[in-house]
Amino acid sequence: MTEARFTLLAADGAARLGRIDTPRGEIRTPAFMPVGTAATVKAMRPESVRETGADILLGNTYHLMLRPGAERVARMGGLHRFMNWERPILTDSGGFQVMSLAGLRKLDEEGVRFKSHIDGSEHHLTPERSMEIQRLLGSDIVMCFDECTPFPAEEGVAAASMRLSMRWARRSREAFGERPGHMLFGIQQGSVFRDQREESAAALKEIGFDGYAVGGLAVGEGQEAMFDVLDYAPGMLPGDRPRYLMGVGKPDDIVGAVERGIDMFDCVLPSRSGRTGQALTRRGAVNIKNARHQDDPRPLDEECLCPACRSYSRAYLHHVFKAGEIISSMLLTWHNLHYYQELMQGLREAIAAGRLAAFAAAFHAKRAEGDIEPL
Repeated sequence: MTEARFTLLAADGAARLGRIDTPRGEIRTPAFMPVGTAATVKAMRPESVRETGADILLGNTYHLMLRPGAERVARMGGLHRFMNWERPILTDSGGFQVMSLAGLRKLDEEGVRFKSHIDGSEHHLTPERSMEIQRLLGSDIVMCFDECTPFPAEEGVAAASMRLSMRWARRSREAFGERPGHMLFGIQQGSVFRDQREESAAALKEIGFDGYAVGGLAVGEGQEAMFDVLDYAPGMLPGDRPRYLMGVGKPDDIVGAVERGIDMFDCVLPSRSGRTGQALTRRGAVNIKNARHQDDPRPLDEECLCPACRSYSRAYLHHVFKAGEIISSMLLTWHNLHYYQELMQGLREAIAAGRLAAFAAAFHAKRAEGDIEPL
């Protein structure tokens, strides 16, 4: 099996254009990974997700270990075959969902004991078990097991959490072993404290990973505080490895993070917004529930080439959403994922041409115009 590797192709300020080569195909960076929590991107066929331009999907360790079970997925030939997605998959470690979803959890040095949010069954998730689950799933990029530090957190609490995550990172690395063609990413923690981010980065670099994530952001701190951390945190991580900002985000979050040196993103926003009647366009968010759309024959976005914009009017999209029809989720999710991948392609082209500042200025100016005037 060929080795997975990252190649830096160009830079524009702190922003980077790159490529991750894996045995299952290349990932163009900056990259946005649609979230396929339970082995599906909700309301989308895998073929349709690929048509939007996605090179890689994210799968969720916590949800898949509970249902249908990692061992069952392995018996079915692994996650790629199980969900009919033959391109790369990144799996998160399960730590975030244990903290946010599980009941009656107990955390100690060994790991986390918790009760399933589905049926109340008891489980024990450790760095070693997280690595085993992700190996059974067969993901191409594996995340080390960490504790998701709550926000806001006192400095001492954040430091203790970060140091526990660094000990778990070392155990994750040892349990991962040597798996040619697969990558293991470490996760920087430290909340909004610069000295803790520095300590975390140093610990991760000593252990050695194939890529590095900036964790502990997009947890309620707001964009200004997040950008403050991103002004320095990516630069603490090795420049020859991909940098992944976990759980981000809104389109303007992504543009700002790319400007600060981030290469990879994931977020449920485009798919979740699609199911709740919100379309994300170059002019900002459009709430298709609003009555202003019910007699509007125009598309969501006249410049967009997705199926929702090519073939359906705002009036139709308003109608099927209000009627609770499944096609509403399908079309709006497809549109949102297409928009995100179009944004990533624009960012990549701008970095390659050395004109990212102009691209970002035009991006913000178009969003500031707001939606087209009602008829």
